[in-house]
Amino acid sequence: MSFIKDKTAVVGIGQTAFGKGLPATELSLACQAISAALDDAGIAPSEVDGLSSYTMELNREVDVARNVGLGDITYFSQVGYGGGAGCGAVGHAAMAVATGQCNVAVAWRARKRASKASRPWAQAEARLSDHWMWSRPFGLLRPVDEVAMLTRRYMHEYGGTRDHLANVALAFRKHANQNPAATMYERPLTRDEYLNARWISEPLCLFDNCLETDGALAIVITSAERARDCQQAPAFVHAFAQGLPAQHQTMINYFNDDPLRGPAWATAEKLWANADVTPGDVKVAQLYDAFSPLILLSLEGYGFCERGEAGPFTDNGNIEWPNGGLPVNTSGGGMSEAYVHGFNLVLEGVRQIRGTSPCQVEGADVSLVTSGEGVPTSAVLFTKEPA
Repeated sequence: MSFIKDKTAVVGIGQTAFGKGLPATELSLACQAISAALDDAGIAPSEVDGLSSYTMELNREVDVARNVGLGDITYFSQVGYGGGAGCGAVGHAAMAVATGQCNVAVAWRARKRASKASRPWAQAEARLSDHWMWSRPFGLLRPVDEVAMLTRRYMHEYGGTRDHLANVALAFRKHANQNPAATMYERPLTRDEYLNARWISEPLCLFDNCLETDGALAIVITSAERARDCQQAPAFVHAFAQGLPAQHQTMINYFNDDPLRGPAWATAEKLWANADVTPGDVKVAQLYDAFSPLILLSLEGYGFCERGEAGPFTDNGNIEWPNGGLPVNTSGGGMSEAYVHGFNLVLEGVRQIRGTSPCQVEGADVSLVTSGEGVPTSAVLFTKEPA
């Protein structure tokens, strides 16, 4: 997909407040975020002719288009696999604009996460359907249980420790403490609090898990030519990729010869092949963090360190802002800012390129965003306008 390299850019971002049990409907939240993104871009709703979203997005394109006041829609798509879809929705919107299917595309995610009915694993009638029939009868009832199994294997094979997981949780909480929009703003976390927290699914404790958040976020994508005339500094879509590795099984990966070599590896191979930059050029990364050990798998999968080295890679504040070698999830991520299936990571990736993050990384001209590790996934590289 190198033909889309730097041909499009994100020119608008918008989000609602985050909370638990917000009174607004999911449709209202989606429309608020999209309207805010269009205002940010300085683009009229009537100019939007492309829509891209998640398959788990309950708001239909026709309802969003009618309520926001969009024009004729000439492109619409949805991307599957929950948290794996975020960067995919961005990439599909960019491809649509780059190939002339539309001129102004919006990608978004809205979620009333606090509702138990919105969580597939909380619905008894769905527990033994599809691929879950191979794991749930044996006690893997929730995503955290599935990730706990992979974490145990990682610890066994590579010597990963709870201190390494604590490095992740503490870094993201530190970043959220600087972000007024974050759920965990001004709510610090200590290593002792982490190590003494209750188990959720051993070896994962309370602070290894993402938040349960209501909210919505959206972006606006146009051509690179138009982006240069918009009111915000553009974040160019430099490269995009999706990945579903051979013999993959969602979340647990039992049929793969190497369960710890997940979708990040397939995605990264295509992403870097499509890019003019390498992992060493990335100044800041937003890595999908439904659970802390996914960060270790992603650091290795996207080439920031070798196999088994991700734990030590997080030591000595290396993933913390402002002094770490690779600041990660600088808004707080899914674990400390908000969990809206990872779309907040996309907006933070754009803010880093704009220079407007509460934890702004100096010289951030290449920004990586990834989606869910453990499921068929996606990633995008944002860059600044070349000097």
